[in-house]
Amino acid sequence: MEELIDDATVVITKLVSNAANHSRLSSIRVIISRPCEDRIRLGVVDRSTSLPMMRTDSNGEQICGRGLLIVDALTELWGTELYRWGKQVWGEMRVEDAA
Repeated sequence: MEELIDDATVVITKLVSNAANHSRLSSIRVIISRPCEDRIRLGVVDRSTSLPMMRTDSNGEQICGRGLLIVDALTELWGTELYRWGKQVWGEMRVEDAA
């Protein structure tokens, strides 16, 4: 999975940054799992029930707000699982040599 390290680092950094900026409590949880043999899932759980929104505008001078665009570009699939008390935002990446 070494080929995923750089992209996975960027994805988890963006997810953690979003959670730190938008959640209601001072703690978050990072979850890394292997839902199937050829995928890795990177997730961040926080206590906010607000759904993340991917910006589609391209204001070149804007510093913030592009995190989910980057997550979308680097993952094959991403999404949100809502819980009664918060949510998990996750992205899945394909492992090339999963044999």
